[in-house]
Amino acid sequence: MTKILLVAATKFEIRPLLSKLNPRGATSEHLLHYQWKNTAIDVLIPGIGMVQTAYQLGKQLTQVNYDLAFNAGIGGSYSEDLKIGEVVEIYEECISEMGAEDGDNFLTVFDLGLVDPDVHPYSQGKLVNTNRINNTALRKLRKVRGATANTVHGNIISIEKFRSHFKAEIESMEGAAFFYALLHQQIPFSEIRAISNRVETRDKSKWDLELALKNLNNTLAEIIKELIS
Repeated sequence: MTKILLVAATKFEIRPLLSKLNPRGATSEHLLHYQWKNTAIDVLIPGIGMVQTAYQLGKQLTQVNYDLAFNAGIGGSYSEDLKIGEVVEIYEECISEMGAEDGDNFLTVFDLGLVDPDVHPYSQGKLVNTNRINNTALRKLRKVRGATANTVHGNIISIEKFRSHFKAEIESMEGAAFFYALLHQQIPFSEIRAISNRVETRDKSKWDLELALKNLNNTLAEIIKELIS
């Protein structure tokens, strides 16, 4: 039986998809078990942020050998080319705040010489998905660069510094932790996110969570349906 791990920070983000699956119980509040035809789907809900994701994901990956893994959720876009509600696949991640401030400049741990930028799983200081899932539905999605932050940006000055330094197109709070773990485990994986808002001065009236979540869950269902067919 094929085993898939689906990681989402909150159950809220993937609730529509879960309603289509056959529940098979739960190990804990963080780990739920489902099945769709001949495919077992474990759903890991670690909570928001890199710390929770790293802990729960690391614990789970030492206990079960998965064939595929997905990280799914919403994210903010730095790119005007990405439309609100669009679902994208992230092929590259970085930890945006791991470093030091030097006056007005930001130095990454690689700039500081604290970490080799090419030591596994890094490549030139980035986490790059070199073990992507072969799937028609995934191939349709636009491929973008992601950056993972502990603080969602909403200040014009910090946004512009971030944009110029990391060249990221989308921001999340968990992606890099997922990339780091799955690159070490050498399991084919994908991070997909739906754009809920632009990264700008915070104004939730411009967000469209309903559209983002609808498109995210429809895309997830399409991907999984193809995998199990």
